[in-house]
Amino acid sequence: MHLGVVVPRVEDHSTIDLAVEAEAHGYDSVWLNELWGASSVVELTDIATRTDDIEIGSAILNVFSRSPAVLAMTAATLDRVSDGRAVLGLGTSTARSIENMHSMEFERPVRRAHETIDIVKRLMTSDERVSYDGEVVSVGGVPPLDRDVPVYHAALGPANRRVVARLADGWLPHMIPFSELEASFDYIAETARDADRDPAEITVAPYVPAVVHEDAERATEELRQHIAYYVGSGEGYRRAVAETYPDRAERIADAWQAGDRGGATDLVTDEMTADLGIAGTPEQAREKRDRIADRAVIDRLLLTVPQQVDGELARKTIRELGR
Repeated sequence: MHLGVVVPRVEDHSTIDLAVEAEAHGYDSVWLNELWGASSVVELTDIATRTDDIEIGSAILNVFSRSPAVLAMTAATLDRVSDGRAVLGLGTSTARSIENMHSMEFERPVRRAHETIDIVKRLMTSDERVSYDGEVVSVGGVPPLDRDVPVYHAALGPANRRVVARLADGWLPHMIPFSELEASFDYIAETARDADRDPAEITVAPYVPAVVHEDAERATEELRQHIAYYVGSGEGYRRAVAETYPDRAERIADAWQAGDRGGATDLVTDEMTADLGIAGTPEQAREKRDRIADRAVIDRLLLTVPQQVDGELARKTIRELGR
């Protein structure tokens, strides 16, 4: 079982220290998200200099705010400073983030993801200068970087999953219920075969939100908050959950958008928490972790500590679910 962790940014604990502790607790990879407040690239570089063997991944960098050339340089540089331990996780992000923070139009996100991943991979591994005349992004005569860094894509809907199937080295699903994960990957596998790719070459690395506490109900409540936040504020996540829980997903989203965050959290059922994450005592959580990891479709389990938890709870979760 490959075990990774997406380290949260919490006020009372250093993200870098939590990542270093993750290596000590037996994790195989450590990942950092990036939305606002800190550059994950800078932090990952710091982590690379303070760790020895753990893989280091971005989870995720959006394909709008950095050009394909910058993303390729970023991946190649991180791979050099980490002695070949880098993984580049990319995604489209959301219209709100791209338009409000980066002053860019959220136009044709799936096409941008496709062309960006295609260009980044060529810039890193081509034997000759790269020219690419895309519909939304292009490069002309750029020398390659000679670094073979895996590129993963955070895809939820069918169109984005086709990008994974045709180009990506790995898939980073989040908020797709465990009960639907195999069926969701079957679509990727079918599309990959149509594109003359072997589906076995695509690493499936789902984000799995996880909280560990001696009080199982406290852990479950934190997980409910995480699920309510994503279903309530992210249209793509809502659609992913609605495939299995249509009525609940709609009611959670309505409550969240109306400002009733507590009501939205209360609408998350026990069935949903069991199908979307890990919560419980240390023993319960480890048993659930192993059961999820045993699913045939999963190659890498990326435990995701919810952003809203305090530092001690984040640290405890990382420690208890390590090896």
